[in-house]
Order: sequence, then C-alpha cells, then structure tokens
Amino acid sequence: MAHHVQLGQHPDPTHTIAHVSDPHLLAGGARQYGVVDPEAGLRLALDRLTRLPHSPDALVFTGDLTDLAEPAAYERLRALVEPAAEAMDAQVVWVMGNHDERPAYSRLLFGEESDAPQDRTYDVRGLRVVVLDTTVPGYHHGELADEQLTWLAGVLAEPAPHGTLLALHHPPIPVPMLRAAQVIELADQHRLAEVVAGTDVRSILGGHFHFTTYSTFAGIPVSVASASCYTSDPAPLHRFVSGIDGHQAMTMVHVYDDRVVQTVVPLADAPEVSGVAATVVAQLEALSAEERRELLSRKDSPFNRGELADEFGRW
Repeated sequence: MAHHVQLGQHPDPTHTIAHVSDPHLLAGGARQYGVVDPEAGLRLALDRLTRLPHSPDALVFTGDLTDLAEPAAYERLRALVEPAAEAMDAQVVWVMGNHDERPAYSRLLFGEESDAPQDRTYDVRGLRVVVLDTTVPGYHHGELADEQLTWLAGVLAEPAPHGTLLALHHPPIPVPMLRAAQVIELADQHRLAEVVAGTDVRSILGGHFHFTTYSTFAGIPVSVASASCYTSDPAPLHRFVSGIDGHQAMTMVHVYDDRVVQTVVPLADAPEVSGVAATVVAQLEALSAEERRELLSRKDSPFNRGELADEFGRW
C-alpha cells in the first residue's frame, strides 16, 4: 500500500477488500433474458478497481459466479478475473452461490471435483476471510449443515491477527424490500448466530439479493453487495419481482484497526458536473493541515471562489 500525507485525522486502512457479487457469467457471450451482458458488468467492476485510491488486497466474489454452472463460464471467469487480480497484486476469493454447482465450481476453480460444501479460509496479510457455502443442491434457498457450523466454530476458536471477514452468498438478514427473497433466504439463521457471536468476525459479506443493503447479525455488521449483472429494483411499480439492467454496483471494504468502512461503488460511468484534477493532491500534501483546511473548508477561500481554477483544476 502506497504511503502518502494524511489529509484527515484517520490513518490509511490496514486492508482493502473489493466485494463483488453475482456476476452470473454465461458461456459463449450469451445474454441474460436476451438483454443483459453479464461479462460487460464484470469488466466494468474490474476496470473500476484500477482507479481506486487504495489497491485491493483481495477480490471477494460472493456467489452466483456463473448463471448456469457451465464449465466454459467458469473458465471465462478465471480468464477475466485472475490476470486483473494479479496486476493489482490481490488475492481472489471465490464463494459458492445458488446458481453455481459444486462439482463444476470445485473442478474449474480449484482443480478438485467435489459435491461437498465448498468452505475455505484465506489469509490476507493477517486478515482472515472465511468462505461458507450456504447453497442447497437443487434449490435456491440457503442452509448450513451441522458439520459446517462445527468446522466454522473450530476455525473461529483462534482469533486472527486482524480479525475475520465471513463471506457467504445468502446473507443472514431480513429482506423487507424484496419479499420474494424471503422465501429463498438462509434458513435457521439463529444457528449461525450462535457460532459467530463473540468471535473475531468483524463483518459479514453477502450477495444473492442483487441490490445493496446493510444490517447487523449477532452484533456483527452485514454488508450485501449489489450484482454486477442485472439488479433487483427495490421499489418497483406493481411488480412482485423486477430485475432491471441498471444501478449495478460493488462495495469496497476498508478495514481499520478499530472499524470497517463500506462504500458502494457504481459500475457505470456518469457525466461529471464538478470536479478537481488529480494533480491537486501533490499540492495539497505540500501544505500544512491548517493551510489545507483554510483553502478547502473556508467558504470564501480563493479555492471555493473559483479563483484558483488554473492551478487546481475545475471544482
């Protein structure tokens, strides 16, 4: 992570995680519902990650990596994601979703075909990422077997240096904005709560719903990332379910010693109506904290009156 002059009172995060969900790739460039190009959404997400102030330490994909569990779709997923992650020097963390199938998922992503739950742990510079496979073969809702919960309890029995992020597809939260999803949520969520309560789990990352939402679970913050393919409209007109080709987003997870910050990053570009060139950063870093505050915060400063446009770019 590059070091630079702090412009505020907080230090840089210790870890930066890109939370991408539900790419739903299809083989051969096929489109969902004949309209949505899921590969285009994934490409947008990977491009956005090259622009961020903190390069990610890991890319966490919380499930539904493919739409139909086609081998060619998993191969295309790796061909797109792995070179991009390598260029960022970031680990890739895969999570099973209800549209994935364990045999193809395990064979194409890990080289060992299995129909067992795909639970794994990752060490991201001392930050532990635990992946739980909440899928149920043949169904869209989620469950966790007794053996999985026992395994998880054993993993969490020893705290990690920087704590743990728990990544799963079916988030253990209420879904008041999408009643249809209540039928295919994670079942028996109290059983998971009994395992994670009081542990070093600092945040739970999920997907499945195709829109961004937040909650808490057993006292732990839960962040659900939107989808990179199509999204669910949480306020449709006269529709029980409404999938739309718009508002795709991912979530950036910044881990600090004492907190976790989540930021929604839309994938599509939008017209800029105001802004400042990136070249301003070096000039700001050369100023004292007091000078920076006077320049940027004082309402009648030359900067805020637009008198430094040539030097600092357009505000």
